[in-house]
Amino acid sequence: MADDVMFKSAIEQAELVRSGELPARELVEASLAAIDRLNDELNAVVTRCDERALAEADAVQAGDERPLAGVPLLVKDLAALTEGVRTTMGMRALEDWIPDEDSATVRRLRAAGAIVVGKTNLPEMGILPVSEPLRFGPARNPWDTSRTPGGSSGGSAAGVAAGMVAIAHGNDGGGSIRIPASCCGLVGLKPSRGRVSWAPHLAELAAGFATDGVLTRTVRDSALGLDLLAGYEPGDPYWAPDPSAPFVDAVGREPGKLRVAFVVDSPNGVPVDPDCVAATRQAAELLSSLGHEVNEVEIEADEAYVTNFVTVWIAGTANEVETWGRLAGRELDIDQLEPLARQMHEMSLQMSATDYLRALDWLHDYSRGLVRMWEGIDVLLTPTLAKPPIEIGALEPKEDEPPVQMLMNAGDWVPFTPVWNVTGQPAISLPLHQTEAGLPVGVQLVGPPAGEELLLSLSAQIEAAAPWEGRRPAMALV
Repeated sequence: MADDVMFKSAIEQAELVRSGELPARELVEASLAAIDRLNDELNAVVTRCDERALAEADAVQAGDERPLAGVPLLVKDLAALTEGVRTTMGMRALEDWIPDEDSATVRRLRAAGAIVVGKTNLPEMGILPVSEPLRFGPARNPWDTSRTPGGSSGGSAAGVAAGMVAIAHGNDGGGSIRIPASCCGLVGLKPSRGRVSWAPHLAELAAGFATDGVLTRTVRDSALGLDLLAGYEPGDPYWAPDPSAPFVDAVGREPGKLRVAFVVDSPNGVPVDPDCVAATRQAAELLSSLGHEVNEVEIEADEAYVTNFVTVWIAGTANEVETWGRLAGRELDIDQLEPLARQMHEMSLQMSATDYLRALDWLHDYSRGLVRMWEGIDVLLTPTLAKPPIEIGALEPKEDEPPVQMLMNAGDWVPFTPVWNVTGQPAISLPLHQTEAGLPVGVQLVGPPAGEELLLSLSAQIEAAAPWEGRRPAMALV
């Protein structure tokens, strides 16, 4: 029963608790048992809160109408402050800081009945698309432990894919929900800019490119997660318009006949693996069979895109270090940063405001041209990644290269995701494909501005036509 229940959706788990068929304590115990069994190998969970989780589970009774009543939750250890639980941002410099309040994201999920069972592994400050911090060591992919689960929400993705939980928090500043979703065979939705608040202490992260969200195994769970997280908090600098109805309603709504464009060439001109191309072309064929108008298009490659995105990414490093130190109540020791973060910190201090604004303006101008595509289409289909999950350590610079070369190496693997953080459009990765070796390969759907309802409706249609529910990593079946 324990293994089976951990592979049910979060919505189904809550229904079992609500009906009285499964006490919340037993559900949380099943989650903790899965972490006990799998985490030594996966290193997905870096901080646990077993006693508190069990105490909270004991307070959940049958008949609890909250949408995630008694459902175990993993929280990514970045930006999501968690009251009473160690929060590190993957940094040695933060030591064992324990916040005295929840961020809005954690508060909303807990108010919905979710029970935090732990916090998950990530790269230091979420900088890279792999989860290999020096403080905790690498998180590993349950489909192949020699490979990354992606990043920066890699520990969260590994936990969901392995059956530790059905839903986990993540955030996405350049693909950090969609990348691990693709690597681990999950659904990963990046909400629109302004859809989810960074309250109470943050206004934005990475020039407004970043947002919170969830990783799940089903489209419906992702829609519910968005319903719970979405909404204005006092003082937010911007916010997305309200949906026409709850996002979960969109899952049962027919999308109608849509104009779908697809691309297989990367926006920065790097080669795309044949499996990633095949996944996209097969998805295009599926969409055509479902009655949609599907056409292949080209997006003009521009190598300046990577340079300008990396410039903006570097620019905020010193500010983020100061922000985390301010929240923790002390100045952080820069010498405790990893070589990459330390070099980015130094570069950001040397960068002028003009350098930063010039790169940001270039990206916004580039974005205007991209978003004009939606005057003639409804959805864009792309590969999520340019390669299947890469091996642990694959982004490490060569001996004679500086640490910042890791950012450029990352651009060869993740060219399709950061673009939509810059435009602010919603985008989702769906686990439609696997390599001959059984590695997951996702495809990405990009919706119109503030178009999560359309994206969820189409994703649910795809899920019904080509279900992935029965796929599980071998280690999760032991």
